Amino acid sequence: MRKAIVSFIGGLLMTTAISIFAQDTAQTAQDTAAVQTEATDTVQQTAQQPEQAPQPIQEQPAEEQEQELKGHQLLLKYFLEGGPTFMGITLLTLILGLAFAIERIIVVSLAGINTEKLIRQLDEALANKDLEQAEAILKKTPGPLPKVLLEALKRVQDGFEIVEKTIEAHASVVTARLERNMVWISLFIAIAPMLGFMGTVIGMIQAFDAIEKAGDISPSLVAGGIKVALLTTLLGLIIAIILQIFYNYIMSRIDEVVTDMEDLATAFVDMLIRYKIVQK
Repeated sequence: MRKAIVSFIGGLLMTTAISIFAQDTAQTAQDTAAVQTEATDTVQQTAQQPEQAPQPIQEQPAEEQEQELKGHQLLLKYFLEGGPTFMGITLLTLILGLAFAIERIIVVSLAGINTEKLIRQLDEALANKDLEQAEAILKKTPGPLPKVLLEALKRVQDGFEIVEKTIEAHASVVTARLERNMVWISLFIAIAPMLGFMGTVIGMIQAFDAIEKAGDISPSLVAGGIKVALLTTLLGLIIAIILQIFYNYIMSRIDEVVTDMEDLATAFVDMLIRYKIVQK
């Protein structure tokens, strides 16, 4: 009896397991068929769609590339395109011109003094007819202007005319010293544009030479020579403008010093006559 029950239960369990396995197999087959159908549809849709050509890589325009170059990079680019040798010679005029300009600015700045203070001190000394004190004041005051009056003070015993001529002679020497090396600045102002125009001529010669060799006129052949011509001319004009500004500034400072010297000399002579140190 017990064996029969066990056999019945075993058979029932086996039948149930076989049934579940059959259902799982059928579901798996259905899922596999559905996946294959979807894959087939996808392949068909892909085959029906036209193939898209690959998009070409857009190169950055030359104008945008030039805009990215800023400051010294752009200047260096133009400098090299204009020709380092010829552009370097033109740039040398700017360097030398600035060197002379800075030297003149320092000299003229040191030549300036407080004329009102000096006149006041000399007036106090000459009012007391203390020539030694006046001489000491002129010696300790820096600059070329007091030295002019010092030389005139040493000649007061020779009379008014000698004193006046002494002031004029030494004043002309001081003016000449202040204007020394200004001729070099004016020379570089004139040379810089000339070098630029020479670069223009050379660039045009190169352009026509390229046309002659190629036997054809094309913008690419002419553009190189014309660009060199324009760059060298531009550099020469810029250098001339910069040096001209420095030249005018220095000359204006020299004129101020000369005017102060004339005012100082006039006041000094008036004091000599007023206090009867020298007879006119």
